[in-house]
Amino acid sequence: MLPLTDYIPTRRKPVMTFTLIALNILVFLYELANGSSQEIITGLGLLPSMATAHPLAFETWRHVLSSMFTHGGFAHIAFNMLYLWIFGNNVEDMMGSFKFLIFYLLAGALAAGTHIVMSPHSQVPMVGASGAIAGVLGAYVVLFPRARVRTLIFLGAFVRISDLSALWVLGSWFVLQLISGVANIGNLSGGGVAFWAHIGGFVAGVVLVRLFAQKPKQFHYRTR
Repeated sequence: MLPLTDYIPTRRKPVMTFTLIALNILVFLYELANGSSQEIITGLGLLPSMATAHPLAFETWRHVLSSMFTHGGFAHIAFNMLYLWIFGNNVEDMMGSFKFLIFYLLAGALAAGTHIVMSPHSQVPMVGASGAIAGVLGAYVVLFPRARVRTLIFLGAFVRISDLSALWVLGSWFVLQLISGVANIGNLSGGGVAFWAHIGGFVAGVVLVRLFAQKPKQFHYRTR
């Protein structure tokens, strides 16, 4: 399933969501300008082994931050920015721009922490905004569980577009991450998708959203 859009209008412009997308794109252009080399990825990504050895070092936290804005390819950044745009604007609307920024960075840090705990000796750099974005998804499903999300569904050779509830779309996404994370426990030091960062970020979003946002009262959105 691939979400395409939702139907919830925002009451104000999602300035911070725009800003985060722009920063991610700028960093990706910097990567492309420098050949997207392994040196660039290592310099901006987060090495769990380094974080485990020096958890309080400034350099560790710099890498935690820079890794959230670094991506491994066009598909990587495209899917991440799509999810951030669809779900981030409404979460920002419920929090305000500054609180949303703090929430986003905190969710990203907790996602990185989860990855480090699950693969403390890995020397493979972790990059991507998906841990922080997973926090946004967790917040969205708490705030708007019945909101309809226009979704592209792949059924073998057949493709269709349907409106599904956010609880179903994002709940299914989380279950898939959990299954994949458990299945990859024996290979956590290698490359591939950092499923446990997704899991940690999503759980962080579900838990932290009440500290940053109010549940919408009479908010009008499509629920058919």
